[in-house]
Amino acid sequence: MNAQTFSQEYLMGIILAPQVSEKATYIGEKHNHVIFRVAPDATKPEIKAAVELMWKSQNIEVENVRVANVKGKQKRFGRFMGRRSNWKKAYVSIKAGQEINFSEIAQGDVK
Repeated sequence: MNAQTFSQEYLMGIILAPQVSEKATYIGEKHNHVIFRVAPDATKPEIKAAVELMWKSQNIEVENVRVANVKGKQKRFGRFMGRRSNWKKAYVSIKAGQEINFSEIAQGDVK
């Protein structure tokens, strides 16, 4: 599937933020992956289409997408116990030699 089968407005809401951590940086350098926080109802083809659409100007080609559901942590708020929300993480594998530049998101290209 490609970006043409999904609406562009929907695809722009799929990727919430890049996941920045020591583990994400290590995996990114070792396996040429980029890790994103994505919408909880996003599927692998939708994530692939969203990444290719957002970085269309850089000609990014996605090879593989893996997803993981992350459970929210239990936290204490004074004497009350609370829980953070569950969220979904996507490991996006891009073709060798390509690199995503986060400062150049193609906002003007999407209509």
